[in-house]
Amino acid sequence: MEERYAVLFESVKVGPVVAPNRFYQVPHCNGMGYRMPQALAEMRRIKAEGGWGVVCTEEVEIHHTSDLAPNIEGRLWDDEDIPALGLMVDAVHQYGALAGIELTYGGHHASNLYSRAPGLGPRSLGVTGYHPGQTRRMDKEDIHNIRRWHRAAALRAKRAGFDIIYCYAAHNLSLAMHFLLRRYNDRCDEYGGSLENRVRFLRELIEDTKDAVGDTCAVAVRLAVDELLGKDGIDSQGEGHDIVAMLAELPDLWDVNISDWSNDSATARFKQAGFQEPYTGFVKALTSKPVVSAGRYTSPDAMVSLIQRGIADFIGAARPSIADPFLPNKVKENRFEDIRECIGCNICASADVLGVPIRCTQNPTMGESWRRGWHPERIAPKKSDKLVLVVGGGPAGLECARTLGQRGYRVIIVESHKELGGRVNLESSLPGLSEWRRVIDWRLTQIGKMDHVSVFPGSPTTAEDIFEVGFTHVILATGAKWRVDGIGRSLWQPIPGHQLHHVFTPETIINTGFPGERVVIYDDDHYYMASLLAEFLSQAGCLVSLVTPAPLISYWSKNTLEQEHIQRRLMKLGVHLQTQHRLQAIHEDHVSLSHAITGTIDRLAADGVVLVTDRFPNNSLNQDLKPGFAKGKLESLRVIGDAEAPHLIAQAVFSGHLAGREFDSRITGDTPFRIERTNF
Repeated sequence: MEERYAVLFESVKVGPVVAPNRFYQVPHCNGMGYRMPQALAEMRRIKAEGGWGVVCTEEVEIHHTSDLAPNIEGRLWDDEDIPALGLMVDAVHQYGALAGIELTYGGHHASNLYSRAPGLGPRSLGVTGYHPGQTRRMDKEDIHNIRRWHRAAALRAKRAGFDIIYCYAAHNLSLAMHFLLRRYNDRCDEYGGSLENRVRFLRELIEDTKDAVGDTCAVAVRLAVDELLGKDGIDSQGEGHDIVAMLAELPDLWDVNISDWSNDSATARFKQAGFQEPYTGFVKALTSKPVVSAGRYTSPDAMVSLIQRGIADFIGAARPSIADPFLPNKVKENRFEDIRECIGCNICASADVLGVPIRCTQNPTMGESWRRGWHPERIAPKKSDKLVLVVGGGPAGLECARTLGQRGYRVIIVESHKELGGRVNLESSLPGLSEWRRVIDWRLTQIGKMDHVSVFPGSPTTAEDIFEVGFTHVILATGAKWRVDGIGRSLWQPIPGHQLHHVFTPETIINTGFPGERVVIYDDDHYYMASLLAEFLSQAGCLVSLVTPAPLISYWSKNTLEQEHIQRRLMKLGVHLQTQHRLQAIHEDHVSLSHAITGTIDRLAADGVVLVTDRFPNNSLNQDLKPGFAKGKLESLRVIGDAEAPHLIAQAVFSGHLAGREFDSRITGDTPFRIERTNF
């Protein structure tokens, strides 16, 4: 270990416990929660194995009246929930790490769709997520009961073996934070009005928890010190500062961030690593207790700077620990080029929003460690001396070649373009996506260490070439291209006029330039591409209209916490936004639109039209090879990534990794992974 990084591996005392180093996996959701306790425990175990000194849960419900369904979070409603959480504690303790649990009562954030219990809040308030219900205004008995439930949950957490127990007041997701906020708390009793009164409930939770478990467990507070709302919310220059000052020495640890979740976990497209520092940096000056602050740090030098500048005592991380669970060990072993850096895309967050197991663009093993037995650093060795040809050097092809190479197979990867990277190479040139280039750079770095993996860019390959050379094992990762006819989710026939000279696809815009002064972008993809092109063209001086049949711009980006950020930026740039409209026809100087609900016809002036709809898989090579495969000229032939089915980059990487793992193996059983089931 280099001496300058030694500070990161110092132990830190937190109340009655000691963390073995400064790497702190802060609480983060994962889409597994109470439903998949074994998968969850294994995911956290691998973090501890990788060197994280503290490994925490996600938010854990303390009572059935704080039911967060349909989100799949942790549960500690009663004693029956202790064993499942104990699995995680035991797994984390195997490697000497501390286990932390984030207890939460959701207030109006908990819709109670499962329990059907009335929600509770400082006042009667509509629950989040546009659900039609409201909370019940809490009386003194309700406050007493929640304090009692929180204390009981803390005692259960102690029995489960947790070392750090949280009182949660962050991200606008918890009752304790709702009491702090004037816009939610209109009470006239001792829990409302002045800041001291609004802090009272949080203070009581901390005191209750310390009284119950503080002899052996550290008590942490997770607090949003700024909401980016100025005086209309908690402000690090005002009430955020004052809350910390009031409670400075009460908890054993401060975990500070900003609110809401979409701000705190902003994507790389909108915020750089460490952007929270101006808001959270004041905390250490107010308390002698350890402070943890997250910032999507992946650089060891940035981490050391955070400690040396007195910003924090721990390097808080959620997304970097997902992208590389072994980041701490790689720093310790001076393996900096092996760190699989987070790209800040928030595909991990989308899993929680959608209620599915966590996934990661950079780390295809995330969420698969228990059900598929995948480890992020170890892999089954080769079973033979077979040579594998991988055609295509995009995210799927590079990950497949890297995985096969890690196993020890001889691999040749050919790419028709002079530069490897496929769609990532193209898309990372768009505004805010430069960090996505890490998907390619990390894989090229790893492949560069393997003498048995050969890379040939600028090598278009045909079926005749493959048969002539005599390759017998072929994996095709030939990608996909955007459709030029407008067929997609909302239109099943080609758009009239799509053959006109001023109609473009994303590839042509990125590669060749601008389509005209007045540009209409039609988005039937609903993720990031259309909005990025709108931003790109608007900044170049075009008058841009973005049209979509969806009710929101970039509708799917709600799942990556970006939708409002995207729309706000486009509005600031002056992009004309037209939702719930289908592109009906393209003309020389305008387009015809039809309202998705009423069918009313509208028109927009247009010198250029960009179609962002479905994509065509590039599978012609597969069709050319199939006859030879049927005749025995090939022993194995597999199509992966977008060439198989166009999807997210994360899915392309996963597909490549899966193919590399499964090569030379017999797949048995109807379901290729384990499922957690209740035993009857």
